[in-house]
Amino acid sequence: MSAEATTDECASILLVDDMEDNLIALEAVLGSLNEPLVRARSGEEAMKALLRRRFALVLLDVRMPGMDGFETAANIKRLDQTKDVPIIFLTGAEDDSGYAFRGYATGAADYLTKPFDPWVLRAKVSVFLELHRKSRQLERLLSRQHGEDGEIGIRLAELEDRLAGSDPPDLTAMRAQIRELRHLVSRGRPS
Repeated sequence: MSAEATTDECASILLVDDMEDNLIALEAVLGSLNEPLVRARSGEEAMKALLRRRFALVLLDVRMPGMDGFETAANIKRLDQTKDVPIIFLTGAEDDSGYAFRGYATGAADYLTKPFDPWVLRAKVSVFLELHRKSRQLERLLSRQHGEDGEIGIRLAELEDRLAGSDPPDLTAMRAQIRELRHLVSRGRPS
């Protein structure tokens, strides 16, 4: 795997909770995934972190002083830069049963109550990490395809210019260019 691919495959996870013990527990459960875990102790810190780097997922506590989890989620979903980052809400079992509805209404992808099963949390996070990797891979493929499409357009314009010119076209050179174009086009097709 190239250095660029390795960097792109890195999927940071943002852990947002005002309680140190909860952050330590999340790090213990998710540490074996070998992905960067970034802490935020408030909604404000979370927003700053999200604006500084790309995250695959946010694990967000519902109840925090200041900007609570719902307000933080609403802010995340409001910004173009962060609106597609999935959010898993984490909340205490004693919290209002309407919290789950409110969480999903603010754009959460999932909702777990504490204490959570570490295996379930790790499995859910793994799914979102894999989705993030596939999304990044698709972005790279589309970018490469866009570049190839541009190259094909340039070469077609060159052929058109040669055909429109006043000198008789060099058929051997044009055939070579057409073969190159066919090769470019066939490379871009799915197998």
